[in-house]
Amino acid sequence: MLDLRDIYYFVQIVDRGGFTAAGNFLRLPKSTLSHRMRELEVNLGVRLLNRTSRQFGMTEVGTEFYRYATQVLREADLAEQAVRQRVSEPSGTIRITTAVEIAQFALKHLLPTFLNKYPKVRIVEITTDRLIDIVGEGFDLALRGHVTPLQDSGLVQRAIARVPWCLFASPGYLKDKGTPIAPEDLVRHETISMVGRTTGVWKLQNGDGTMLEIAVDPRFLSNNMVALKEAACADLGIAALPGYICKDELADRRLVQLMPGWITADARMSAVMPHREGLPPAVRALVDFLAAEIPKITEFSEDAVRW
Repeated sequence: MLDLRDIYYFVQIVDRGGFTAAGNFLRLPKSTLSHRMRELEVNLGVRLLNRTSRQFGMTEVGTEFYRYATQVLREADLAEQAVRQRVSEPSGTIRITTAVEIAQFALKHLLPTFLNKYPKVRIVEITTDRLIDIVGEGFDLALRGHVTPLQDSGLVQRAIARVPWCLFASPGYLKDKGTPIAPEDLVRHETISMVGRTTGVWKLQNGDGTMLEIAVDPRFLSNNMVALKEAACADLGIAALPGYICKDELADRRLVQLMPGWITADARMSAVMPHREGLPPAVRALVDFLAAEIPKITEFSEDAVRW
């Protein structure tokens, strides 16, 4: 294997137009550089540089080697930066954006915990359901929930957690309207649904891979999950919601889960960042922290609560 220092010396000699200028920059004798280049050429079995007392230049093979050598040095530099950032203490300001419900139900305790762990970090959190251009608007990180894969926009994506959507209703509604046993029973019930999530059709799936499309005519539509959850608690109908945002209501029996084992969406939560290279230590630490902690919150057993 080639010595990385020799590759570095070769690039410096080419970039600076000769051994003398490179030696001055590197603070090495010209004779040392000449010896290292001879060793490099011997190891490769080809001549890379044409040098005489009057002229200097690369051979055809040397030109090709130079192109790869610069890439090798660039990757080595990035590897060094990544390690140094890992061991340096996170500090500075992180600008993060996410949907209102994610902030309210997944992040409300996690961000304070993270800040207590890293006292030199500041966080600016902007909640919105608008799809923000994180590069154009200067954000370090976006946390996004999605059912279909995120668009390949050139941004860096990291999977954070699975977020199953399940069916919920209040005991009062079920006492009055009856309990659906199978997906086909839903057509006879009042429903509550998220705006834009294939309005009029619920796509149900169970653990064995069976998928069914059920036509629904929602009595209440909203783009706000809290409003949908409260409507279900008020006996208005059956709601399709992320399981983790209903944990409190399930615990105090204001809601119960219907048809355990069936979900209406196998959603995901992902972190999106502008760049992979040169990621600040604070941002990297936050993403690692969220990847470890959010699954503990969003984890939801489809068999957790039976009616």
